Amino acid sequence: MAAAGAGRLRRAASALLLRAPRLPARELSAPARLCHKKVVDHYENPRNVGSLDKTSKNVGTGLVGAPACGDVMKLQIQVDEKGKIVDARFKTFGCGSANASSSLATEWVKGKTVEEALTIKNTDIAKELCLPPVKLHCSMLAEDAIKAALADYKLKQEPKTGEA
Repeated sequence: MAAAGAGRLRRAASALLLRAPRLPARELSAPARLCHKKVVDHYENPRNVGSLDKTSKNVGTGLVGAPACGDVMKLQIQVDEKGKIVDARFKTFGCGSANASSSLATEWVKGKTVEEALTIKNTDIAKELCLPPVKLHCSMLAEDAIKAALADYKLKQEPKTGEA
């Protein structure tokens, strides 16, 4: 008797499972469901991850953080003798939107002059990545990291006291 009841229960459960709508596994992943495809692309395929030699005179390093969420972003630029940014790298400890913002920022600064890079705004990054309001701080971090890296580079270009 118990075996017959168990068999009916198994058949009923199987019938319910077979009728349940199924979504592709890709649609079930949290990043794909909660983030714009551009954020997911930069998160899954980050551009320019890594570090440059921070002791080099032509490398500027910006390290910024957001205490509210714990995101930390390091962005570095390498500038040639004509003032053009020839390379950029980042390392970010944070959410997908923070990683995507820094990845995009490194793409955008490459090929620009130091002055042109200063015109990159967090609103442009947020718009490009379609960031929701709750993630706007990620694009603000990226803008701050760019400015900090440029400031560090400019500081290294100033003659040291005692030099002639």
